[in-house]
Amino acid sequence: MLTRRHLIGSSLSLAAMPLVGKAALAATPPVKAGRLKQSVSRWCYEKIPLDDLCAFAAKIGLQGIDLLQPADYDVPRRHGLRCTMGYAAENMTIANGLNRVENHAAIEKAFRIGIPQAARSSVPNVIAFSGNRRGLSDERGAANTIAGLNRVKKIAEDNDVTICVELLNSKVNHPDYMADHTAWGARVMEAVNSPRVKLLYDIYHMQIMEGDLLDTVRRNLKWIGHFHTGGVPGRHELNDTQEVNWHGVAAGIADMGFTGYFAHEFVPTGDPLPALAQAVRICTV
Repeated sequence: MLTRRHLIGSSLSLAAMPLVGKAALAATPPVKAGRLKQSVSRWCYEKIPLDDLCAFAAKIGLQGIDLLQPADYDVPRRHGLRCTMGYAAENMTIANGLNRVENHAAIEKAFRIGIPQAARSSVPNVIAFSGNRRGLSDERGAANTIAGLNRVKKIAEDNDVTICVELLNSKVNHPDYMADHTAWGARVMEAVNSPRVKLLYDIYHMQIMEGDLLDTVRRNLKWIGHFHTGGVPGRHELNDTQEVNWHGVAAGIADMGFTGYFAHEFVPTGDPLPALAQAVRICTV
C-alpha cells in the first residue's frame, strides 16, 4: 500500500533523510499546542525508524502518525502518540475500491478483521478509496460506493472507528480516480449517513481539482473526518513557494470547530525534519 504514494514524491528526497538523533531532538524547540490536532504521514519519512520519527513528532507537538500498517499501530503509543489513520483493508487500493460491486465482499471481509484490530489499538480512522472509473459513470460509481459503504458501516459504528474515503486529484497524480471532487464524495456521504463514514479531505488534491478550499470545507464539514496537507505545486514543504496560505487554511478549519486530525503529507525537498517542524508551526493556530 505504501508504494502507491511513492509515485507522488521524490525517491531522492526520501533516500537522503537522516536518522533522528538526540542532537536533532535537543535542537528542536517544542511547539505550543494549538486548536488543531496535527499528525504526520509515515510514508513521507519512511527512511527514518518509526520510533525515532515518533520521538521527534512528540517533541514538536504532533499528536500522532498517519497511514500505518497494523503491525505498527502500537509503536506511537510508546511516545504518548497514537496512529491517527490506519490501513485496515490491504485488498482495497486507489485503483480498485468501493465503486465496483465485485470488490465489496473482499473489502467487507477485510474490514471485519481490520476495523476491530484498529479499535483495539485506539486507531480512530481507517482509509478507504473509491477506485478508478475505467469507463464507469460517476452516477453508477456513486451508487456502488454507497452500497459498499452500507455493507461495512455497522462494523465501523460498532467499533467506534471512522472509515475515511480519500478525495484525490485525477489531473496530476491519479488519472481516472473517481472520488476527485468534494461534491461527489459529499453525495456519497449523505446517502450513507453514518457518523462513522466520512471523507478524507486532502487539501493538496482538492486545491488542484477545484480550489475554493475554505468555502468548500465549510459547506461540507459535516461529511469530513480527516485532513491531509501538501504544498501545491509538487506536494512539497508548506512554505512561501506554495500557492496555498497554509496558516489561513488551518485557522479557517479551526474556526469551523473541526475536532478531527490534520495530518501533514508532503515530501520535503531539503532537510525533512526542520521542514516538518516548520509545517507544524505554520499550522498551529
